[in-house]
Amino acid sequence: MTGLRVAVIDDHPLFREGVKRSLGEISGFEIVAEGSTKEDAIRIAQEYCPDVILLDISMPGGGLDAISPILARVPDQKIVMLTVSEMSDDVTIAMNSGAKGYVLKGVGSRGLADIIRAVASGEGYVSPALSARLLSDASSRSAPPGKNGSIAGLTAREHEVLNLVAAGLSNKRIALKLNLHEKTVKHHMGRIFQKLDVTNRTTAAMALRDGGHEIPRRNGSALADERSQS
Repeated sequence: MTGLRVAVIDDHPLFREGVKRSLGEISGFEIVAEGSTKEDAIRIAQEYCPDVILLDISMPGGGLDAISPILARVPDQKIVMLTVSEMSDDVTIAMNSGAKGYVLKGVGSRGLADIIRAVASGEGYVSPALSARLLSDASSRSAPPGKNGSIAGLTAREHEVLNLVAAGLSNKRIALKLNLHEKTVKHHMGRIFQKLDVTNRTTAAMALRDGGHEIPRRNGSALADERSQS
């Protein structure tokens, strides 16, 4: 059975080779193409239609500038930014442009594999440390995300799940903490996104804050959850 089809776009050949080797050692992945520029990314999306494109930011043509042209040609293409940039503006631009994931290059091979699987299945992902930074940076902004939705419309369980998302826990860790199946957590997340009119975990957590609720502090266990994904 063919695994998830992945394309790697990065202008550092050694890094591309490392990603290919790392994913090649984990069953369920097939690297179908690689490139090093914005133009390569657009061409590969059209020619290969991979399940997920891993896209660097700092490359000829710019990774952020490649997102919209890719989605204009292949609207269902799932894009994960794999980069060293921790700038909040880069994360915001990437996610608002249509990327489904934003991952720092320090992630481990199995953590990256889990993220690719999650994005391929329809989830969004932002590295927990960056999500927390976005929440902090956005605290002074007046326009709340999810303006068409309301935290008050969430059920008690959905509110509980969202609090754990805001604390940086993955779906898997939330399921363990609440003694639920991971699929049940995914279902709750889908309902939360719909009710809050948001498309990813970070903006959902920001809606929690803008609704007047205190964002849980990322304690040791949350940090451990983040490390367990890498």
